[in-house]
Amino acid sequence: MHVQTGTTMQRIIDLRSDTVTKPSPEMRRAMYDAEVGDDVFGDDPTVIKLQERVAGLLGREAALFVPSGSMANLIAMSCHTSPGDEVYCEAGCHAFNYEGGSAGMIAGVMMHIIEGVRGAFTAEQVEERLRPGDHHFAPSRLIWVENSANRAGGTIFPQDEISRLRELADRRGMGFHLDGARLWNVAAATGKSEAELAAPFDSINVCLSKGLGAPIGSLVVGSREFIDESHRFRKRFGGGMRQVGVIAAAGLYAVEHNRARLVEDHRRARKLAEAINGLDPFEIDLQGVATNIIIVDTSPGGSSGPEVIARLKDEGVWGTSFGGAKFRLVTHLDLNDADIDRAIDMFRSLFG
Repeated sequence: MHVQTGTTMQRIIDLRSDTVTKPSPEMRRAMYDAEVGDDVFGDDPTVIKLQERVAGLLGREAALFVPSGSMANLIAMSCHTSPGDEVYCEAGCHAFNYEGGSAGMIAGVMMHIIEGVRGAFTAEQVEERLRPGDHHFAPSRLIWVENSANRAGGTIFPQDEISRLRELADRRGMGFHLDGARLWNVAAATGKSEAELAAPFDSINVCLSKGLGAPIGSLVVGSREFIDESHRFRKRFGGGMRQVGVIAAAGLYAVEHNRARLVEDHRRARKLAEAINGLDPFEIDLQGVATNIIIVDTSPGGSSGPEVIARLKDEGVWGTSFGGAKFRLVTHLDLNDADIDRAIDMFRSLFG
């Protein structure tokens, strides 16, 4: 995509999200050639192959293909809880901030918010907030982890703390869910396998349309019993799809071909973050830039996030306002080194 800037046409450097990617020619060919069936009847061979492949990567028995990460999270939440139950999560998590209030409206649960550090919280923080076994209180049913943490800047939840949260969940008879929409990025950044990262959890959501570049789709992953129940909620939420192998083929291609290259997105994000942090009007928590997301604080320069985003957009560099004095930039597979260099040059030209 190109935009007019001054008297010339410039390629847009779209850093709004890793969801803006377009299917590659090879991915489109895989979609065109996909063998299909009726997935509601469970006989779409490409969907079956995708579900088995992702379940295997995460070391689980089964998976369920659904249209979106929000639906995947809502399905998992509904399987783990009953209306009136309480879910413990970090204040910046996607399920609390960006899923339209579905936790309360549809699952009927209360989200108990914990102020964490870089998107992570501790077992002690959860335990001190758990409700006593008294009819006055909502039952404490589920611990919710997001890894990587979007609003925190793609930060990685410490695995040793996840193990401690698992112990707490076991001790208190609670469920343990991972919103792993960008778990692929965590695996690439840490060198740990997806199965190792997912091992402590009862259920996992992974997304295909973010870092992996597929046009649509997420999966709920867990035991066969859990996925059987997930089917029921997918039907209730209108997520049943028919000859959806044409979409699942894109996800399968993404899983097989686009995981290893995620380290390139991380390298480019680090380069961009270091350059922006060197400019007086901005501040970035560089220790938190662990994957492909950058959160920029405009407070040092006295501008708001929307003001900076508007100036950049006029020059063909797009980002996303995060409210107040912050905005977000995300690297992805449709950007190359030249794009990052031009974005850096534009930041220096406008704000240096």
